[in-house]
Amino acid sequence: MRYLPNSDSDRAAMIEAIGKKSVDELFDQIPADLRLRDRLNLPGPLSEPELLEFFEQASRESARDYVSLLGAGAYAHYRPVVIDALILRGEFLTSYTPYQAEISQGNLQAMFEFQTLIAQLTGMDVANSSLYDGSTATNEAVLMAMRLTHRDRVVVARTVHPEYRQVIATYVQHQGVEVVETPYAPSGQIDLAALEAAVDDQTATVVVQSPNFFGALENWAAVAEAVHKCGALLVSVITEPLSLALVRPPIEADIICGEAQSFGVPVAFGGPYVGFLATRERFIRQMPGRLVGETKDSQGRRGYCLTLATREQHIRREKATSNICTSQSLMALNATIYMCLLGKSGIRALAEQNLAKACYAADELGKVPGAAIPFRAPHFNEFVVKAPGDCGELLAALREEKIIGGLPLERFYPELKDHILVCVTEMVSRRALDRTIEVWHRFSRPVTEKVADAAAVG
Repeated sequence: MRYLPNSDSDRAAMIEAIGKKSVDELFDQIPADLRLRDRLNLPGPLSEPELLEFFEQASRESARDYVSLLGAGAYAHYRPVVIDALILRGEFLTSYTPYQAEISQGNLQAMFEFQTLIAQLTGMDVANSSLYDGSTATNEAVLMAMRLTHRDRVVVARTVHPEYRQVIATYVQHQGVEVVETPYAPSGQIDLAALEAAVDDQTATVVVQSPNFFGALENWAAVAEAVHKCGALLVSVITEPLSLALVRPPIEADIICGEAQSFGVPVAFGGPYVGFLATRERFIRQMPGRLVGETKDSQGRRGYCLTLATREQHIRREKATSNICTSQSLMALNATIYMCLLGKSGIRALAEQNLAKACYAADELGKVPGAAIPFRAPHFNEFVVKAPGDCGELLAALREEKIIGGLPLERFYPELKDHILVCVTEMVSRRALDRTIEVWHRFSRPVTEKVADAAAVG
């Protein structure tokens, strides 16, 4: 309380005004074991030289020296240094918030260009000027589909990012919405037979991700046929938009949404990121967020403005088109600059490099004794590998070599014990991949020796 200007009597008056007896009662919905009762475990105050020394030491011990094979919705791509030189200009980095910088024509033009690039990338008619992140963009797509169909049943593929599915469940839990999850096939793609059985005339939308959480590419034509024959809308989720440089966009979908972090936005411990949503022109009135339009002023000069809906129209509780009435303008500017810098051919070349490295890694890891590639569907820069033994021990062995080996899938999929989701981007060198493969081979030897010994005893 020492950092707040309110006195004890001020706090007592506020507690009484809201009908509580104490501050503890105000926060009683938070489990007791999660509340901080003691002082933070931090060292005492440091002088400026000591503080600088602390951060220098911390930087030496940081993850910068590590090779990362993590993906799962957040991808480490190279960021050209010119991006920071441009976004830190005063025209963009305003004293307002980094996600509401629509105050100037320059920002509005940048947002308009972001919309244009996303529409071109996805093959849709129109895109909004960004959303908070991929998970909330996916949820907004679901709510949009419900408004359009006047239905309240949602089918979500189990191959959609688990945390995206959690966000959807959280948003609709008090709206009487039925959420049904469909299983995946042995290929790692959505089970089409299960999907057809799950979709009925009460289904508002089906949510499918590609590349999905296992890295597998979906067959959009087959998925769309199963969805549309019941009058439902298809929502396509994309967490790795770089894949669209090589893979045909899911033009069969009605709404395409996802995460644009791959385009110039740093991983940054999980955010801030930038979501996107694109759709067909006939659905534009139900689009969440904001849309920037091009116009002319009284003198005939080109100009930009928010169009079709003002911010204030969104802040209307249950009557709102969406309660996400803003956008991630600064992060969208990152993505816009990145896409413009690389251009069409540059983005394609980068995607080809990602695909080539991921294919090399998958082929070599699949040759490790005891290891296996369980899902054989086409993939982009991410794939699943079954470890030759305990994946926790394998990942620990990789960390000893300063390699973050991937994401253990048992956390989200209990049936995939000892399976690892591996991602390879252009930031991983051939030398680093060979080091990783060598650690896998080294780890597999004791496992295969134990199997051989057991067979001999048998």
